[in-house]
Amino acid sequence: MPTDLNPEQMKQFVRDHFEEFVNKRNAAVIRKNMTPDFYDHDGPGGKPTGIDGDEQMMIAMYDAMPDLRISIEELIAEGDRVVCRNIWRWTGKGGSQMQFHGFVLWRFEGGKIAERWATVTAASEAPAWPARDVKGA
Repeated sequence: MPTDLNPEQMKQFVRDHFEEFVNKRNAAVIRKNMTPDFYDHDGPGGKPTGIDGDEQMMIAMYDAMPDLRISIEELIAEGDRVVCRNIWRWTGKGGSQMQFHGFVLWRFEGGKIAERWATVTAASEAPAWPARDVKGA
């Protein structure tokens, strides 16, 4: 099924999803934002999963990284897809600022996300945190 959303609407959907799912720590929003048969090609541990696996992954991340935040650096949309370049930041053990970078490709069906592909870097110490957040892109 094609998407009902135009490129700007899809980009706003991704911004809003990350704001709720990561920054506001609302793992349950995945059940509203994804199609019932949502397929994550690159889920936890690099293995495919669905809604349940991604929701459980985020709940574990909330526990391990209580101040976890994501900032969107770039969004590009075309057809039924959005590509997002982002940075995830949190305070690690001992107070060090940590981060990893990612690229996510989302495919939409109707007004929801149907598929996800992602590539992330290994976690590393971060430079000073910028003032930008998920709404920055």
